[in-house]
Amino acid sequence: MITGVIIAAIVVGVVGILVGVLLGVASEKFAIEVDPREIAVREALPGNNCGGCGYPGCDGLAKAIACGEAEVNRCPVGGAPVAAVIAEIMGVSAGESEKKVAFVRCKGTCDKSKEKYNYFGITDCNQASVVPGFGGKSCSYGCMGFGSCVKACAFDAIHVVDGISVVDKEKCVACGKCVEACPKKLIELVPYKSHHLVQCYSQDKGKDVKSHCSVGCIGCTLCTKQCKFDAIHMNGNVAQVDYSKCVNCGACAQKCPTKVIQTDKKIA
Repeated sequence: MITGVIIAAIVVGVVGILVGVLLGVASEKFAIEVDPREIAVREALPGNNCGGCGYPGCDGLAKAIACGEAEVNRCPVGGAPVAAVIAEIMGVSAGESEKKVAFVRCKGTCDKSKEKYNYFGITDCNQASVVPGFGGKSCSYGCMGFGSCVKACAFDAIHVVDGISVVDKEKCVACGKCVEACPKKLIELVPYKSHHLVQCYSQDKGKDVKSHCSVGCIGCTLCTKQCKFDAIHMNGNVAQVDYSKCVNCGACAQKCPTKVIQTDKKIA
């Protein structure tokens, strides 16, 4: 009996050793070489795996950078400091990257916008967007305020305040998740330094806009006539700032009759 146990133990031990040796040989023979720069780049990335770079997480971006498929400043979370480290690893120049933040193109808070009916459905923007009229708000272009963008943000940088989504520009890393989450495409990424932005996305005509919201863009074009830098134009019935030309002079905001053009340094 004891002899049988000893023999079984020896057999198991020998088999274990043989399997270990075979696995070791196989790992050497079939090993996939990894570019050491990829490993170094991955260690330099913040590890949020937000996907804001357009690649499947930090591992995907590290591989793309090491292969030369992505720019060294592609990570929106790490920004310039991380780009500088990665540029040194890759032996290239980091170049200039402009910091961006998310911006919600709606100013229709509860006291400024009207309701066409009481909505009692699922409190999710994507679900409400399939309801006739896109939720309870009178303006079909405005923020529904159900927070799909809030749920998508991993950085606690956007919240629903008084019926509309509000971005904390100091926390926003421009990952773009809120942009993807908004079914009405109200959210866009804008330069951090831009202080004059049109907080409206409605394509309704002026009279209709006024019937829905007291602070919407009525398409009067006064802002476009005031700008000396050709930095604001009409996109259909709503004004749109050209951030590459805007110098933040504020002339457009001063002339706007509905005050829909943001004038302070806080993106809301």
